[in-house]
Amino acid sequence: MIARDARPRLASKARLRFDRHEGQHMLIYPEKGMALNATAAAVAELCTGERTVDEIVEQLAARHAATPRERVEHDVLAFLEQLALRGLLREGA
Repeated sequence: MIARDARPRLASKARLRFDRHEGQHMLIYPEKGMALNATAAAVAELCTGERTVDEIVEQLAARHAATPRERVEHDVLAFLEQLALRGLLREGA
């Protein structure tokens, strides 16, 4: 479980790239890649180590005011957990 006050950052082996041919963001890591939808790309872009998880949720909830905050929070936490399980996320406090 990722702490709410953690400041997630993509692992040094992971790079967020936009694939012009596919028209979508990709998270590239050694010998693999993960296609990201717009929501996942927005979360990954905010994982710079500067914002807490709560701040990431708040920023995305403000961008997507029509979506319930609880849904945004759930999606952010679920995506961060998946990144952490794959070793693609570093946490700081």
